[in-house]
Amino acid sequence: MSSPNLSARPALLFDLDGTLVDSVYQNVLAWRQALEIEGISLSVWRIHRRIGMSGGLFLKALDRELGRSLSHEEAERLRENHAKSYLPLWDQIRPLPGTRELLTTLTEMRVPWAIATSGSVRTAKGPLDLLQIPAGIPVVTRDQVAYAKPNPDLFLAAAERLGVPPGDCFVVGDSIWDLLAAQRAGSLGIGLLSGGYGSDELVRAGAYRVYDDPADLLAHLDELGIRAGS
Repeated sequence: MSSPNLSARPALLFDLDGTLVDSVYQNVLAWRQALEIEGISLSVWRIHRRIGMSGGLFLKALDRELGRSLSHEEAERLRENHAKSYLPLWDQIRPLPGTRELLTTLTEMRVPWAIATSGSVRTAKGPLDLLQIPAGIPVVTRDQVAYAKPNPDLFLAAAERLGVPPGDCFVVGDSIWDLLAAQRAGSLGIGLLSGGYGSDELVRAGAYRVYDDPADLLAHLDELGIRAGS
C-alpha cells in the first residue's frame, strides 16, 4: 500500500453512514424489520457487525447464519424491505458532531473531498441532504460501481472523480469494511468510533489514526498533514 504524499495536500474520501451521519442503528433496525417480514430472526448485534459491507455480502453472511442459501427472490425481497423500512427512519438521522464544520473547513481550505457510500441513491438521498453538500463534490453510491465494500471500487471511483491518485487519499470510515477497502485501494485509512466499532478493531483493519467522530478529526487535521496555508 502506498502512502499519501504529505508534501502535497491530500484528499479525503468519506464513508457516509456512521462516519458523517448518525445512521448506523437506523440501518440495523431496518434490516431487522426486513428480516422479520421474511420470518427470519437475527440478533441486532449480528446485523450491526455487517453494516458497511455491501448488501450482497450481507446476504451471503446471512446464508451462513441461517445454514442455508437464500433464494434470489428472498434476497430481492430483503433488499426492498430494508429500503422500505429505512426510509421512514430518515427523520431520526442527524449529522454527527462536527460533520458540517469539518466539511466546510475542508472546502474553505480547498482540500479535495468526496463521499463514497455502500448505500444506493435511493437510501442515501435523505442522509446526504442533511449535509448541504456544495456543488461539484463527488458522491459515489453503490449503484455506480461493480462491487461495494470491502472491495475498493467505491473509493477508487471517488479518487478518480477528484483527479487524485488513491495513494494521495485518506479514506475516513467507521467500520472495518471501510478500512479493508481503503487498504485495497492503496489509501491510508482513518477510523472513527462513531459507528460502534472499537479502536482496536479499526487499527487491526488498517486504520492509521482513530478519532471519536468528525469533530475530533477536525481538531487533529494537522496529523494528516492538512493545515491552514499548507
